[in-house]
Amino acid sequence: MITIIMFLGAIAFFAAIMFSPSNRTRWLLGMISGLIFVGSTLMITANFHEHWGMKQVTTTKTQKIYSTSSQMQLALYQPVGTSGKDNVYIYQTKPRQKKPQHTQANEFTTNRLVWTDSDQATLTVKETRWRFKNDFYKVLFAGSKMDGNLVSRTNTFRYPKTFVKISVKQAQALKSPAAQAQLKTQAAAYVTAKIQAAKQQNPDLTEAQLQKLTQQAQQEYQAQMIKKMMAAK
Repeated sequence: MITIIMFLGAIAFFAAIMFSPSNRTRWLLGMISGLIFVGSTLMITANFHEHWGMKQVTTTKTQKIYSTSSQMQLALYQPVGTSGKDNVYIYQTKPRQKKPQHTQANEFTTNRLVWTDSDQATLTVKETRWRFKNDFYKVLFAGSKMDGNLVSRTNTFRYPKTFVKISVKQAQALKSPAAQAQLKTQAAAYVTAKIQAAKQQNPDLTEAQLQKLTQQAQQEYQAQMIKKMMAAK
């Protein structure tokens, strides 16, 4: 809307100067149309550079996320640059997902990792964006493409301690037949020992409790082995 007003002001100014029947009318109409043109130009500039007529709105969304591997609990990332501050983290929002999702790599985005005692990994996205203060400014600056511009984004990953932070390159190395065979063979022995120890302490464990303990033991072993294998490289 403001762009249309600016162009109409410019056309009116030209028409007033060129076609007014008298000097008095020319100056009067020229001043009015000139003020409209200059005023609308200043408002467009103020909106673009100073976000005039806008306010910052912050939203927060938390969702469950899952490892990109069905066999290992991985906090997977892809390094960007050499500082380590701009890593892109890869995750899934469903247990089985054809194409994983990833965080954004730009100057507005910050990623944080928090290790928790929870069994479920989550991602909290906190975004601050520019929004128009009211419908008047929304109509006035319609088409400016300023509404929704990102100010900042913070992605907070909360991973269970059984997850292991690992790069894409390191994860690919773990998929080798030798690494997989080592994990599978030693994991079975580790899990068996854990279950036997738990049964000795509590012979009345239910099937559901045993399944949960088995899963926890598998995750613990995987995390320990991945860390050892990464340290050995």
